[in-house]
Amino acid sequence: MKKIVLTGGGTAGHVTPNIALLPSLKDAGYEITYMGSYDGIEKRLIGDFELPYVGISTGKFRRYLDPKNITDPFRVIKGFSEARKFLKSYRPNVVFSKGGFVSVPVVRAASSLGIPCIIHESDMTPGLANKLCIPAAKKVCCNFPETLKLLPEKKAVLTGSPIRAELAQGNRLAGLNLCGFSANKPVIMVIGGSQGAADVNKAVRAALPQLLTDFQVVHLCGKDKVDNLLLNTAGYKQFEYIKAELKDLFAMADLVISRAGANAICELLALKKPNILIPLPASRSRGDQLLNAKSFESQGFSIVINEDDLTTELLVDRVHELYFSRQTFRDAMNDSGQMDSIRTIIGLIEEVSKAG
Repeated sequence: MKKIVLTGGGTAGHVTPNIALLPSLKDAGYEITYMGSYDGIEKRLIGDFELPYVGISTGKFRRYLDPKNITDPFRVIKGFSEARKFLKSYRPNVVFSKGGFVSVPVVRAASSLGIPCIIHESDMTPGLANKLCIPAAKKVCCNFPETLKLLPEKKAVLTGSPIRAELAQGNRLAGLNLCGFSANKPVIMVIGGSQGAADVNKAVRAALPQLLTDFQVVHLCGKDKVDNLLLNTAGYKQFEYIKAELKDLFAMADLVISRAGANAICELLALKKPNILIPLPASRSRGDQLLNAKSFESQGFSIVINEDDLTTELLVDRVHELYFSRQTFRDAMNDSGQMDSIRTIIGLIEEVSKAG
């Protein structure tokens, strides 16, 4: 049997595209093992799929001063040693990495053993972890045409992001029942990301008195971010995080308010959901979400609100603007020619696996 090791973690966005590949990898005859950190979100998410999971030590590469900058390099070195020991014994045909800092020791260890690697960059510009992995990769997949010119020409492939097929198979009525919502009032779905988004959460909650006049709101607010004072607010339902029922919430949602992480917005595009993007500002990121959001806005897929400009009045105005012009946004997304990313990536995995 052919063997593949998947890696990626730190946030849900570094894991869910790997999950999207699982059915097709199994159909292609691959034995699958997942390699991630000992206790990261990837371990929890992969736990639902009964895959062998190998934990390794990992550290973060920071661009700012932090005491952990002294100790984390040693964790990465330890992770490299642990990954290499496992890979040398297991001998997979290929490693596929979705990024995050846990992927660096895995990809570099695989390369040192002559095991071919494919990596996927979701954002418009490569992050630091993937920059460290690109020299060791056979192919580098990406989501945006603009990214191709930033990657080695012979390695870069425009694939789009793998989207879980089940997300398009939700049941609207099941979503309404889960939230206790009426079928006669439109629904806004707010996605703060797996870590939550404090400023987005705050703005949405401040706008609830106006929003709940015309809409119902389901809010994925992040771990420990539920506001207990709002638990009994009619038409407003909060979840820290949701898994199996996510497809039903998407089916129920008429509009989506989201951060602009690449995987999240690719899901919105695939599902043709009119959306407002509130990208993480450059002051708290490397600016990738701003670039992602700008690309989607220019293509007519999204309305963008910069977090520095975010007010209750602006958010409410943009929600109404989006709702009344929602078909225009759906039409633009329908015309986008969404790529069959899973088939493309599986084809690359097969190609590299045979060559290796």
